Order: sequence, then C-alpha cells, then structure tokens
Amino acid sequence: MGEIILPKRMFLWCMAVIYLTAFVSLYVQIPGLYGNEGLLPARRQLRYSGKPLLEQLQSSPTLLWLGPQLGLDTHTAIELLCLLGAALSLAATLVEALRDSVVFLCLWVLYLSMYQVGQVFLYFQWDNLLLETGFLCILVAPLTLIRGSRKVREYDGVTFWLTRWLLFRLMFASGVVKLTSRCPTWWGLTALTYHYETQCIPTPLAWFAHQMPVWWQKLSVVGTFVIEIVVPLFFFSPLRRLRLGAFYLQVLLQVLIILSGNYNFFNLLTLTLCLSLLDDQHVHFWLRRTDKTTNHNSKLWSWLCYLLELAVWSLLIFGSIICFDLQLDTKKNTISSRIAFTYHHFNHFLKTVTIPSVWIGVLSLTWEIVKAMFRCACVPGFLKRFWGTLQWTVFAAATAAMFTISLVPYTYMEYDSNARLWPGVRQVHDLVDRYQLVNSYGLFRRMTGVGGRPEVVIEGSNDGVQWTEIEFMYKPGNLSAPPPMLTPHQPRLDWQMWFAALGHHTQAPWFTSLMYRLLQGKKDVIELIQTDVTQYPFHKEPPAYLRAHRYRYWFTEPKADGSYPERWWRRVYDEEFYPTVHLGNSFLESMLNQHGLKDKLPPRTAKTTVARAMRWVRSQVRGVPSEVLIWTLIACSATFCLLKGLRNGRKYTEPKANASETANNHTETTHDGTSDHLGKSDEQQAEEEEGVNGEDSEDEVEEGETGEKGKVTDDEENEEEEGDNDEEEEREKDENLRKRKF
Repeated sequence: MGEIILPKRMFLWCMAVIYLTAFVSLYVQIPGLYGNEGLLPARRQLRYSGKPLLEQLQSSPTLLWLGPQLGLDTHTAIELLCLLGAALSLAATLVEALRDSVVFLCLWVLYLSMYQVGQVFLYFQWDNLLLETGFLCILVAPLTLIRGSRKVREYDGVTFWLTRWLLFRLMFASGVVKLTSRCPTWWGLTALTYHYETQCIPTPLAWFAHQMPVWWQKLSVVGTFVIEIVVPLFFFSPLRRLRLGAFYLQVLLQVLIILSGNYNFFNLLTLTLCLSLLDDQHVHFWLRRTDKTTNHNSKLWSWLCYLLELAVWSLLIFGSIICFDLQLDTKKNTISSRIAFTYHHFNHFLKTVTIPSVWIGVLSLTWEIVKAMFRCACVPGFLKRFWGTLQWTVFAAATAAMFTISLVPYTYMEYDSNARLWPGVRQVHDLVDRYQLVNSYGLFRRMTGVGGRPEVVIEGSNDGVQWTEIEFMYKPGNLSAPPPMLTPHQPRLDWQMWFAALGHHTQAPWFTSLMYRLLQGKKDVIELIQTDVTQYPFHKEPPAYLRAHRYRYWFTEPKADGSYPERWWRRVYDEEFYPTVHLGNSFLESMLNQHGLKDKLPPRTAKTTVARAMRWVRSQVRGVPSEVLIWTLIACSATFCLLKGLRNGRKYTEPKANASETANNHTETTHDGTSDHLGKSDEQQAEEEEGVNGEDSEDEVEEGETGEKGKVTDDEENEEEEGDNDEEEEREKDENLRKRKF
C-alpha cells in the first residue's frame, strides 16, 4: 500500500465532523430524554453512595460524577459535557492543529460519559461504532499539541490499519448475520421488497425504490451479499486496484442506503472508515495532480497484475452466478435469482473462512509493522532513530493488542472459532468491555414488518369521546405527510417508537414514562415530538386522557394511469397498544411504580453561573429544527475550510518563469515573509495546495527525517521540474536554495 498521508488527514477531518453531528444531535434532545422531567432522567443512573471518586469511575466511567463537585445537577452536567464536545469537535473541524490525539481523547471520553447514562436511547450500534472508531482516532492522530510537530510518523500505517480492520469486521459481520439468522426474506432474496417501507424512518426516495420490480429487488439483495461478504476480503489485498474496487463498491452501497433511509451519522461513519482503503496516489488522482512518488513497475509486472485482477473479478462474477443461480430471461428482459446453497453449506463456509480471515489480518498487520520498523531504521541520526523506534514499539504493541481483543467480538458469529480463542484474550476483553473499545456488529439481522409495518399511534382527548392523533415530526403517522430527509440527525424517540411497535408495551418501560409526561404537559418531552410546540395539538392544555393503538402501514402504489397517489401511506387498524389512562389512573400508577419511573422527591435545580449559562444557551437553540442546526454548522465549517484551502492554493500557486527569474523571485520574497515556503520540496507544496481539509499546510514531510521509500529530495525534484535547463543553471539554483534554507 502506498503513502496514506492524505487519507489519514481526510479521515481525521471527517471524524471531527461526525463527532460534531453526534454531539449536536444529542444536545437538542437532552432535556426531553434525560432532563429532570424527561423520559429517563440521567440522575437515576448515578447513585451517589459516598464512595471515593475512583471507585465510582470504575463502576461507571463517566465524567458526570464530577457534577456535584462543580455544584451542578446531572441534567446541567450532561448538557455541559455535550456542549464541550460540540465546541471541541467544531474547533477540530476548523483548525487542523486541533485534530490531535489529546483532542480526540477528550471527545471520546465526553461521548463515553454520556453513553454510560444514555440507557436505551443511546444503545445503538452506531453509538458503539462511534466510540470504537473514536478510540482508534487517539492512536491515528498526531500529538500536535504536545510535540508541536505534524510531520509524518513512521508508524502511521500501523495505527491507520486498525480502521481498515474495523471496516472489515463491520461489513463482513453485517453480511454474515443476515444468513445465520435464517430469516426467510434474506434466504428468499425478498428482503428489499419489505425493507424500504418497514425501515425506521424512510426517505421520499424509499417510496420510489419500493416500486421497483421484484426481480430487481432480488438482484439488489444478491449485490448486497456480494458487497458485504465477499468484497471485504479484498480490503487486505496486496493488489492496489482490488482495494480501490472494494472501496467504490462499499461507497456505492452506503450512498444507496443514505438515499433510501435516514440512518443518522452511521453511513457517514462507514464511509469515513472506507478512507482507510485509499492512498495518496488515488487522492492525487481525484485532485488531478501528478503524484511524483508513483513507482513505475515493469510492463511485465503490470500486465501480470492486470491479469490477476481480471481473474479475481471474473471469479467473483462467476461465483455470484453459480451461488445465486442468476439466469437471464430474454423474453421478459429480467434476471432470475435464487440462493443455490443451503444453510449447512453456508455454515461450513463460515467455519472455513473465519479463522483464515483472522490469519489474513495477522499477515497484513505484520507487513505494516515490518515496513514501519524498516522506516524507523532508515531515519538519520541516532537520537531520532532511537526515539522513532521507541514510538514504533509502543504503537505497534497497542495496535497488536487492539487487534487481538477485537477477535472476541469478531468471532461471535461462529461459535467454534470463538471457542478456539485463548482464554486470556477473552479475559482482557471482559476487562475493557465497559469502555466500548471493540464491539460486535450485525446490521439488519432479520427483516421486520413482513405483514405490514407496525406503527404505534398515540391519541389524546379532553373528554374521553373526541380523540386527536398526536403526530410526530419524523416517524410515519399522517398518511399524507411525505417521509423526511433528516440525515445525519437521529431523533432517538422516533427510533424507539419503531422498536416499541415490534412488541408489547411492557418491553418498552420508557413508553409509560412518555404517556405520563404528556399527561403532565412537559414541554421538554413535547419538543421531542414537535420542535414547534404550536404544531402539537395539546400545546395550550395537556390532554386529560391518552391511549395508543397499533396500526399496520404500507407504502401506496402508483395509480393505474401511472400518476402518483395523493397519499404516501395506507394503513389498517391492528390492536390496542396501550389502554386509556389519565393522571391518577391505577394502571398508570402501577406501571410507573413497577419500572421505577415516578419521582419520590422533587429534583433539585442548580443555580450556579454555569447552570445559568447552560439555560441561556438552551434558550438560543430552542425551537430550531435539529437537522437545520446540524447542517448549518456542517455547511459553515466546510465552507470555511474550503475558502481557506482555496486561499492557500492561490497564495502558493505562482506562474513558472525561467530559471533565472525564479531565482530572483526567491530572493525578493525574503522581505514579505514567504520565503520559508520556497525552501520546501515540491511534494510539500502540492500537499499545501491541495487543502484536503481546508487547512494550512502541514510540515508532514521533513527533509532527512522521514526515511520513507518513494520520497525524493528537494534537489531531485527541482531537477525534474527544471529538466530543460543545463546542468550549470541547476547547480546555481540549488546553491541559492541551500543558502535560503540554511
């Protein structure tokens, strides 16, 4: 694999943006979810028993334990942590120097602190994935704030490799669990005929995707299996174009999911992990810049690589045709498909491939470690070589430890492979499990809503006779309301309403709390349903009675003449989900007591300066739609970074003159303070002009200190650019450059 300087910078910038999204999305929902009068107050998760702070942190690793020492109640403390995370991630987005290991450590600790008290509203796979990826950022990011330098580190390829391994575990496990679950829709290749209308919060494009013919939906499922199960094995291929092909296939899948479903920052996070499959050469190709470090191999070797890549892709296509019995029907212009293997065959395949995939990871990681070791050995100067070797030892050991621990959740999908792991590995995994360093994944394990999408509809009344439906902003309810586009925001109450509809209300204790708070007319909870409280039907006076029914929803279909229907949904009544209740109702009181949802003592409100500041900030964002707030911050940040990058590009891009004029310009620029740039190599200038993250250039490549293969000295690069001049002019120019630099 080539140099990964630019993909690493892109990865860190994207992670800063995703952290910003996650913190802001959660912040606007804190009062309704975790506030003193919210659905599941966070203070109930912290039992202040008088134990030492260290023991409390060991039992539940969250900074919220420090709240009382700062004079803050839990509600105010969690808002403060969320705002600190949002501010720090915004700063990291705008300033490249802040994309630092220490900063990412702070972001990870802040999000972990809220995760510990987040309860059911934060127990999603993408929250686990964000914490795991965020911890890897601590290893990948440089120590700019402490060391003061952002040069290339010899072990960067080792730590960045962990993100590729995480991407592999995520995608491979997501594909495998669809078949190991024995879900009939996945085995029948009909899952997507239900998926678009039964997913949590569809987009408008999901309606159109649902109308596609069945043969196309089945073919799409085949493509999903291939991309998620087979293609991830290419992530560790020594052939660069196979990795790039795998990258584009993963991007295609994630983009299609984003267009058809609102999965908050999850797909953006997956796309960010896909950057680990790239190298500088391909990023230069995107930017239409010449990559001077490209190794020109012999024609024979190039042709052999082409033939091998062609053979791999041909084998992939041929295997897909055989395994899924793909046949072209020329009369109907369709492609028929079915799974041509049994569960026993797939289980045997899984047992065969799980352990070898682990060894592929071992070999790939070993190769990265050995390359980094040789780079450290090539660094000139004993002290620099010793310091680099010491860093390589520490980070290589940390990477190997993370890889080893990750084998425990990775092998969950195959029992025999998991049982063969060394018991010591499982013990270490159990010790760090509370920190969410490594997790197991498996998305869309089973397809729900095969008989119609279950949806809970809450109704309120003031007299018990006339009932009014309470419409949510995002989840389906109103048959005429179009599905929203709200990525990357996640309305966590709407998501949990989708899960609640799949079972009995007793399986979702928070639903009783929702009914109780709506009867009380708590504004913070109402804003989870409607940001503009005037759209809430009982905003003037809380309802006297509430009840909930379960309906079955389906997408409508185009009319016979091909025109679009007036409604997006159709529904039929299913059953009662929650009985009619009112304040003081015996059933409601028993459910509140059973689940410990009723306050025994009134909550205390902090009155410190920090608490007043938190309330002022809250007043400024109240009423603003969450997705609008998030996209405004992202758009402003991206625009700022882009303008800064363009400014730097114009600053450092000057028309080339002949050799003598260039030498004179070098002398003239001494007075305006820009001569430092002219002493750098062309490769550094290219990186400064690129502005991948919209930031000032990095001194990532320092002469005589990198010791990396494929790098060329300043003199060699100048000779390439001024190749038309004679040798005497080259020596004169190089002598001027040396004088200016030293």
